[in-house]
Amino acid sequence: MRGWSELADRVAATTRTSEKTSLLARYLAPLEEPELRAAATFLAGRPFAETDQRAMGLGWATIAAVVSNLASAPAGALGEAYDRSSDLGQAVAEVLWLRPEEPDAFRWPSLTEVAATFSEMEAVSGAAAKGAILADLLRRCDCLTAKYVVKILTGELRIGLREGLLEAAIAAAFDRPQPDVSMALMLTGDTGETAVLARTDRLREARLRLMHPIKFMLASPAEDAADIVSRLGPTVWVEDKYDGIRAQLHRKGDVVRLYSRDLHDISEQFPEIVKAARGLDWDGILDGEILAYAHGHVLPFLKLQARLGRKDPGAEIQSEIPVIYVAFDLLAVGPRTAASTSAASTSAAAANCAAGNGTANSAVEPLLSVPLVERRQRLEALCLPCADDGGRFALSHQLAADSAEMLDRVFDEARARRNEGLMVKDPQSGYLPGRRGMGWLKMKRALTTIDCVVTGVEVGHGKRHGVLSDYTFAVRDESIGRLVAIGKAYTGLTDAEIAEMTRWFEAHTVRQLGRFRQVEPLVVVEIAFDVIQRSSRHQSGFALRFPRIVRIRSDKSPDEVDTVATVERLYRDLQLGAEYLVTAGARQSRSPASGPA
Repeated sequence: MRGWSELADRVAATTRTSEKTSLLARYLAPLEEPELRAAATFLAGRPFAETDQRAMGLGWATIAAVVSNLASAPAGALGEAYDRSSDLGQAVAEVLWLRPEEPDAFRWPSLTEVAATFSEMEAVSGAAAKGAILADLLRRCDCLTAKYVVKILTGELRIGLREGLLEAAIAAAFDRPQPDVSMALMLTGDTGETAVLARTDRLREARLRLMHPIKFMLASPAEDAADIVSRLGPTVWVEDKYDGIRAQLHRKGDVVRLYSRDLHDISEQFPEIVKAARGLDWDGILDGEILAYAHGHVLPFLKLQARLGRKDPGAEIQSEIPVIYVAFDLLAVGPRTAASTSAASTSAAAANCAAGNGTANSAVEPLLSVPLVERRQRLEALCLPCADDGGRFALSHQLAADSAEMLDRVFDEARARRNEGLMVKDPQSGYLPGRRGMGWLKMKRALTTIDCVVTGVEVGHGKRHGVLSDYTFAVRDESIGRLVAIGKAYTGLTDAEIAEMTRWFEAHTVRQLGRFRQVEPLVVVEIAFDVIQRSSRHQSGFALRFPRIVRIRSDKSPDEVDTVATVERLYRDLQLGAEYLVTAGARQSRSPASGPA
C-alpha cells in the first residue's frame, strides 16, 4: 500500500495526461491478479467497485476519534487541519505527524490486506467496532499511506485521475485496445475486474449482468435551439426533461431492483413500482424516471422529496404521494416469459440473485450499441401497463423536431407542464454508460434571475480547496429591515474571478467560524435558478433549486438587491401559471407530463 500511495502522489503532482497514463501503466503491468484488482479499484477512488452496493458507514466523528487517539492529539486537531486543506486525507496525515513512532516501526499493509480490512470494516456494526478496525490499520501506516487509506475510504481521492485516463492506463499496461477496456468497464461497472480481464486477455468476455447496475448515459447541457439542431439534426427526438428521480429498473423473473443515479439500490423506497414490475413478462433493464403522479398530472418534485430515503413506506404515504415509472430507454431485454408473483418464487429468485446465480443471463440481449430509434421501438413493443389503466408505468412523451423554432416552442410547452426543459436526442445514438457525449443534449434555461447580496463565504473543495468559492447570499426583508438568507451557490464564476473575490472577502471578513466566514454584505450577485420552493431552512422562507451565479453586479449597491416580497410574487406567479398550463396540457396531450401515454 505504501508503493500505491507513492504512485498516487506522483500522479497528483503532474498535470500532463500522458505522464499520468505512463506512470499508471508501468505500475499496473507487473501486478498479479489479487493486487491488480485492489490497485485498480482504489485508483477509481473507492474501497469497493462502483456497482458494489456495500457502504462503509464510517463517519467523521469515528475517523477523528481514531486519529486523535493514535497521535495523542486534542479532539479538535483533525478539524483544524481540515480547515486548512479541505482534504480529509491530508488532514489525517498532518495530525499523524504527531505520533511518537519512528518510520521503521511501521509494518505497511499490502494492497490485498487493505482490501480485506475494508470488507471487514464494512461488515461489522457500530462506530466502535469500525473504529477499532480502522485504528489497527492506520497504526501500521506511515503518514503518506494513512493519507491515501482515508482518501479511498471516504471516496475523495482527488489526484486528477479521470476515468478515461485509468482506462487508457489499463489498456497500455496490458497492450489491449482502449475501446475494449471502456466497453468492459461499462458492462461490469468494476475497474478491478476490468483490469483483471485485460491482464488475461478476456475483455470480450465481459457481460452485462442483471441486478448489477450500469452507469447512466449523461447529456451535455445546451441552451440555444439553433445550435442544438445543427449538432444533432436535421431531425432530432425531443422528450420532456422530467423533474423526478432518474432510476434504472432491472427485472429477472420475480426479482426487481431499482437503482439510483449513483447506482444505489432504492427498491425499498418505491415498493409499488417493484410490485408492478414483478407482473411483467420479460427480463431486462429500463432507464427512466420516477415521478410523483396523481389525478392525471405530475406532482412537484417537492412532493416526491417526501418519499426519498424512506424504506418500506406505508400505505398512507403511498396513497398521499403515488409514484409512477416513466421509461424512456431499453438497455437490455430477453424473450417473453410467464410472469409470476408468488412469494415463494420471489424469495427463491432473490436468494439466487443474492448469491450471484444466473445474474449474467445469456438470454438477455444487451442493446447499448443499438440505435435509439430501434431501442424505442422495442421499448414500445413491451406494452408496459400504463398509469391511466391502473398500472405504474408510462412511456416518455416523444416527438420529432426539425427546426429551431419548433424546438423553442416545444421547450416552452414542456416548462408549462412543470418539467425542467427538454432532452434532445440523436435518433441514431447508441447508449454510452457514464459518458456525457453529444448524442444527448439537455436543454435548460433559468426561469429568471434575482439580485442578492453575499453574506458569507466558505472554503471550497477539490481544486478550489484554497479559495473562498461557496457563497451564501440573501435578499432584503423590508418588513423587519434586514437581510435574510435564501440560498448558497458555488458555480458560475471563473477561477480568476474566484481568486480575485477571495482576496476581497478575506479583507472584509467580519467573523470566522471554522471554514465559514461572515463577510460585509457589500457584494451583489445575480443568481439564476430553476425553481422557487417554500423552505424553513432559510430565514427568507424560500429556497432556490439549482442556484448558480450569473455574474457579479458591481454596478449595483446592496440597497438595490431584491426583496422577500419580490421572491413571494415570483413564487406565486410561477405557481399560478404552471397550474393553469398543466391543466390545459392535460386536456391536450397524453404525455407523462400531463397524463401517461
